[in-house]
Amino acid sequence: MTQTAPEEIATRLGSGLLSFPVTHFRDDLSFDEPAYRDNIGRLAGYGVAGLFAAGGTGEFFSLAPGEVGAVVRAAVAEAPDGLPVIAPAGYGTAAAAAMAREAEEAGADGVLLFPPYLTEASQEGLIAHVRAVCAATRLGVTLYSRANAVYKDATVAALAEACPNLVGFKDGVGDLELITRIRSRLGDRLVYIGGLPTAETFALPYLEMGVTTYSSAVFNFIPEFALAFYAAVRGRDRDEVARLLAEFVLPYCDIRNRRKGYAVSIIKAGMRITGHPAGPVRPPLTDLTDEETAELAELVKRVR
Repeated sequence: MTQTAPEEIATRLGSGLLSFPVTHFRDDLSFDEPAYRDNIGRLAGYGVAGLFAAGGTGEFFSLAPGEVGAVVRAAVAEAPDGLPVIAPAGYGTAAAAAMAREAEEAGADGVLLFPPYLTEASQEGLIAHVRAVCAATRLGVTLYSRANAVYKDATVAALAEACPNLVGFKDGVGDLELITRIRSRLGDRLVYIGGLPTAETFALPYLEMGVTTYSSAVFNFIPEFALAFYAAVRGRDRDEVARLLAEFVLPYCDIRNRRKGYAVSIIKAGMRITGHPAGPVRPPLTDLTDEETAELAELVKRVR
């Protein structure tokens, strides 16, 4: 697979819907690489703009470092030429820099930088963290702003100035004023990605702010619906977006919101329902109950 240069990756990622595939586990919770690779091949056939291996939906937080590398290598091996594969990096600065280097060696096209593990950090500390990771790789790096790593507009501007291979900003907070400030400072210097849980709920208002794409978790199990929704958003078809929200997305969110961690668990339940099982979630996540899975199955019938 030919790696995508940093100056190209932002344009590529911003041009269409983004896929964040689940990571397949066997019943004993080991990584099921053959099933994962089969699923990558299936999803790649739908023409998405980028594939994020072992991301949040892919349970990055529950993978051992060696497993992260295995998942990324499997995605790179299975993805067709022309589909950028973005690898994760996270935990402490040394670990994140090592993951970025390993992603480049594995043939990935970019890095999604997750928040540092556990500890809070000042904006100055976050700048040092990101600069170290960007310096560790030639790949394009996308910040994931959420939890204990919410990047202020001045911070993002300083990083964009200091790090030529910083290419993207993924928002997992939903602070519209902050997004406005970042866009005002940086314009199209970065690609802006919607990264809130079930990002479809925010897609239309975010588009007006220049956030042209988002991470679609439901793409894992209802790809046709996810693409139709994205097309309605990009076409600014407010009536169609409202219809699809009411028909599926908002009732789906009602199930997702019942327990912490269900943003991932509900995707794996959807995979089982649609005939593409990906195994259980790993602890500390918990799977949907049988009753909740039945509710989700009824919702899926509406849109398939």
